[in-house]
Amino acid sequence: MRTPAKRLSRAGQYAALLAYLVFLAFPLLWLVSTSLKSPQELGRIEPAWLPEDPTLENYRTAFDTQPLLRSAVNSLIAAGSASLIAVAIAVPAAYVLVRHRSWISRAGTVWILVSQMFPLVLVIIPLFLVLRNLHLIDSLPGLILVYVVWSLPFALWMLQGYVRAVPRSLEEAAAVDGAGRLRILRSVVLPLLAPGVVATLMFAFVLAWNEFFFALVLLKTPEKQTMSVILTHFIGAEGVADLGPLAAAAFLATLPSLLFFALLQRRLVSGMLAGAVKG
Repeated sequence: MRTPAKRLSRAGQYAALLAYLVFLAFPLLWLVSTSLKSPQELGRIEPAWLPEDPTLENYRTAFDTQPLLRSAVNSLIAAGSASLIAVAIAVPAAYVLVRHRSWISRAGTVWILVSQMFPLVLVIIPLFLVLRNLHLIDSLPGLILVYVVWSLPFALWMLQGYVRAVPRSLEEAAAVDGAGRLRILRSVVLPLLAPGVVATLMFAFVLAWNEFFFALVLLKTPEKQTMSVILTHFIGAEGVADLGPLAAAAFLATLPSLLFFALLQRRLVSGMLAGAVKG
């Protein structure tokens, strides 16, 4: 039987969790509320928590003034392709770095850490020159290539932890049965890495979807720009933002990453539970 002290402690934990969830959800709820307000409500000195007369006019204005749908497709192509390619490269690379310890693997680990320390401003000029020589400026393939290189260290760092969690005894048993390295990686290690691959894919996609600096510098044609860049078009030359349409466009830009994360999160949890039952 629970004592009053334990019940009070449990209630405090739930209250702290609820407060944390409200803290995380507040910016998104405020964004939705702002996107549904009329210009008159947005111009008030004292803002209201909820729109008094909800309207979808801001969404219609956002679609009429900027190519949101085209930019969303561009972002989906760039982020989806880059995350898939980066994870496909990172899986065998992480396996080699963990299972074959040598000066090469140590150098690779150091490269992963050092690459995360360079500011984007420092690499953008040489990167721009390289892509210009390859005729990939102002193109989605060029942006995808940059995103792959940018997210690969992060994917490698995440997957190394999952590879270490795979028991060596399973690989040794497969080797005794005559399986080669590629067969062991494909048939033994990769199925056990599925939750880690899904988690890495989620974060790599979200990072690429929300990226702004590379897309701003490398893409100049409006039809090729990603959604993060298109959002800046709602801000005038004097720095004055069209708040209603900007909030509507920002909410639409947030939705795909949220839906993608929620979808793969369910698959991640189910994969972890299935592995626990089989183990």
